[in-house]
Amino acid sequence: MPEYQSLLQETKAVRDRLINGPFLEPVLPPVVAEPLEREWTEQEAFTFCSRLTKSHYENFPVGSMLIPASIQPAIHSLYAFMRTADDFADENRAPGDEAQRLAYLDTWKTFLADCEKGRARHPIFIALKSTLEKYQLPTEWLRNLLSAFTMDVTVRRYQTFDDVLAYCRYSANPVGRLILSLFGYRDEERFELSDSICSALQLANHWQDVAIDLGKDRIYLPQEDMQRFSVSEAHLRDQKVDDSFRQLLAHQIKKTRVLFAAGESLPKSVRGRLRLELRMTWLGGSAILDKIEQGGYDVFHRRPVVTKVDWLWLGLRALGGR
Repeated sequence: MPEYQSLLQETKAVRDRLINGPFLEPVLPPVVAEPLEREWTEQEAFTFCSRLTKSHYENFPVGSMLIPASIQPAIHSLYAFMRTADDFADENRAPGDEAQRLAYLDTWKTFLADCEKGRARHPIFIALKSTLEKYQLPTEWLRNLLSAFTMDVTVRRYQTFDDVLAYCRYSANPVGRLILSLFGYRDEERFELSDSICSALQLANHWQDVAIDLGKDRIYLPQEDMQRFSVSEAHLRDQKVDDSFRQLLAHQIKKTRVLFAAGESLPKSVRGRLRLELRMTWLGGSAILDKIEQGGYDVFHRRPVVTKVDWLWLGLRALGGR
């Protein structure tokens, strides 16, 4: 689609201005480069990925107890790949370090290309190589994720809602397709339902984190909608929660709920504990939107989150099929 190409071209143009020529040696932060100093067995590599996964908090469960034990190592290897790349783009971000962050991502892309060729030295890629081979997963989805992380470094504003959706197709949709594939579901109909849910989840996270993203000089609220509702960047930086801002955020939430509704039938189309996992994920994302509305759209002074008590209630709802 046109918005895909527009975002990718913009990302490539900025990247080319920041980095001249290929990197001949791996460029990684010390904490990520350190594992390269020793050799790893496959089992040790999966343990490494599992520890990394369990050390991070996410809005939605990753490899939770609802996921069969036989699949959790694969999910952990995928998550370790994504989490590390995401940290390259976002963790301890400082002005002017974009070239370094892109260098880290370029090295991760090189490691992925080597992994595709059967070569892997880093524990994350040793485990990832095993997962890709065992489940025959397309590496294209992983490359799409890396494109999204590159956009996180190079793209700070999005003109239209479709532009934001294009970012979601790279940053979120591959995750749902990977999970479905691990469980043996590979049909386009389910993939499309998953895309709707994953894009909606990503959007809910954007509206939840307006203040956090603004601190990184990143605005996902579409520029044309900000103009339509008379909300300027100064308006956001002053943390004004007035009628204009409420209308702007309500407009985005309404569009996001349409996407959630479009994917709502996905949990019923799968079997076993995956059905419950997907239903809880759907409910959790919808609950974020509910929290934003219940808080009067004030996402500046108190970040809307789903608490442990909320998750218990959502679990009961999911079990009850309501």
